Amino acid sequence: MFPQTLLQKSERLLQICRENGAKLATAESCTGGLIGGILTEIAGSSDVFERGHIVYSNHAKTVLLGVQSDTLKQHGAVSSETAAEMAAGALLHHPRETANSRYLAIAVTGVAGPGGGSAEKPVGTVWFGLAVLEPGNKTPHITTEKHIFDGDRRAVRLATVNKALDLLSDNFIDIG
Repeated sequence: MFPQTLLQKSERLLQICRENGAKLATAESCTGGLIGGILTEIAGSSDVFERGHIVYSNHAKTVLLGVQSDTLKQHGAVSSETAAEMAAGALLHHPRETANSRYLAIAVTGVAGPGGGSAEKPVGTVWFGLAVLEPGNKTPHITTEKHIFDGDRRAVRLATVNKALDLLSDNFIDIG
């Protein structure tokens, strides 16, 4: 189901998280749960992977993750602002009993195709949001970035999963 290279990246990410006492959450739109799927494809992932949110509709983004309706109206679902709010929303209910853990949430929202693209947001456009909540902090640090991937729907979605795993792993370079 998943390419071997992605499975290996997923396994490495989970190991890095274990070594650093980190927990993961996802908020996925255009990938429809593929990031959570590849993480849970690895046996024993439950000690790191906390939760996954599949929020395909704007309504789900608002109700489940707290994305503001005004954000969606002003910037659209495929935007830096929406990706940031999705990532923050994925961390809303992290367990207080594990306050010594580092929490990371990756959010993805994009246009996988083949339709739905526009001049401003062509097919393959994906916004990533990464929220990092360090132990002792109440507010996560959030970054966003945009990528435009080539290929058909499957290629765009798998490229998105690949980049999401990279973004999560890259977060440990300075501390690992």
